[in-house]
Amino acid sequence: MSAFIAPSADVSPDARIGDGCKVWHGAQIREGAVVGSGCIIGRGAYVDAGIEVGANSKIQNYALIYAPALLEEGVFIGPAAVLTNDMFPRSINPDGSLKSGSDWEANGVTVRRGAAIGARAVVLPGVEIGAWSMIGAGATVTRDVARYALVVGTPARRIGWVGRSGHVLESQGDVLVDPGTGDRFVENGELLEELS
Repeated sequence: MSAFIAPSADVSPDARIGDGCKVWHGAQIREGAVVGSGCIIGRGAYVDAGIEVGANSKIQNYALIYAPALLEEGVFIGPAAVLTNDMFPRSINPDGSLKSGSDWEANGVTVRRGAAIGARAVVLPGVEIGAWSMIGAGATVTRDVARYALVVGTPARRIGWVGRSGHVLESQGDVLVDPGTGDRFVENGELLEELS
């Protein structure tokens, strides 16, 4: 099995693209990036230098992933979502000189296994998106997101919980149930714990 790379995609010869990947028109994958097997990189998406993308992840059209982000297996990044890396963005230094790479420290976003980030959401530098969580479309994520959390708004806030199926968990007494999988959970403060 091999990868499909559209002729108009700009993939660095130093990038590694896994088997079964599809890299669509106008996408850019920079040097040193590693894209796991079975991934889809949408039209016009940008994957910065040195980024690691776990297997079976989807980066939709025009999404921007800036280094040093880390995307674990099965992550979904919606259309035009942005994972940022600069806490104090400026084009110039206080003396008016143009900033260079040595004038700031990149601080990447970490997206854990199975998490989904909705269309046009923005995630600020250094934030960790918990496994299987879901970020609503257009949200601005300013702080870490717990596993299975459903967050929306600007700034993003938790409004509920989702299961691995992506469905909102349904309350059955003190237990929350994923209607797509039957998995059962209980709330523990600001966290969710799966029942075995």
